Amino acid sequence: MSIRTPQDLRDAYRKFNEKVLSNPSATLADMRADAEVFAEMTTEPTAVATETVNAGGVPALMLTPEHCKSDRVLQYTHGGGYVFCSAASHRRLAGHIAKAIGCRALVLDYRLAPEHPHPAPVNDAVAAYRWLLAQGIQPQHIAFSGDSAGGGLVLGALVKARDEGLPQPAGAVPLSPWTDMEATGESMLTRAALDMCVQKVGIQQLAPMFLGTNSSRDPYASPYYADLRGIAPLYIQVGDEETLLDDSVRLAHRALDAGVEVKLEIYPEMQHIFQICAGNLPQADLAISRIAAWLQPKLGL
Repeated sequence: MSIRTPQDLRDAYRKFNEKVLSNPSATLADMRADAEVFAEMTTEPTAVATETVNAGGVPALMLTPEHCKSDRVLQYTHGGGYVFCSAASHRRLAGHIAKAIGCRALVLDYRLAPEHPHPAPVNDAVAAYRWLLAQGIQPQHIAFSGDSAGGGLVLGALVKARDEGLPQPAGAVPLSPWTDMEATGESMLTRAALDMCVQKVGIQQLAPMFLGTNSSRDPYASPYYADLRGIAPLYIQVGDEETLLDDSVRLAHRALDAGVEVKLEIYPEMQHIFQICAGNLPQADLAISRIAAWLQPKLGL
């Protein structure tokens, strides 16, 4: 799938939304099968080897770009509303990011709701981080990244790792993170006509599936409501056409108020997780190059 312009991305998301997210007859199985199309939006990164690993009980893919620093690792958590997508659907995107940085990437196949509601995903993310540390990888040589629900999971994992007494990684890069299960940001309304992927009604359908019996303000599920003091530096990227825009903007303000180092970039004309178009969309490639430029010095590269 070749997506060269912002309009191409809008059209692709519109088709996916009509077929899956806004289709009342779409089953969970349909949603999961159709969501694998996200992999086709990303070009195949060259010279990146893939290995299946067991990361502390969490199935994962370890991506190793040629000539990378093997003792530097990006832990990546995919998006998909906590109910669909996989390490496979986001392998190419994570591979592009890892190759740009010059490190390996551990892409998690964390457990999905509704079969495994919260806190299963955040428990998996922290378990995989513990596994990396047990492999002898230093925390200052590890970074977290993830998109959408996976971006929220990045933040939830940082908070949970802190609460469990683990050292923080060198930095974290949430992409269009979903941080508020209650969907209270103004952009849910002000960007509704622009966003072709995520709408408030969809958030209201997915959130209960993920939360189960847990509170919508559980800090590990809705990191917007968490105490963010002491977590790793953040670099947040989000598109200006996203209903989830305020999930990034408000989270960034809360993190700054908590004394966290924060960089927030809002990309004009960009849709939800536009970085998934790496190798096709120039803005996606630019965003990934900026991720690499931010993370390399933090990882000592």
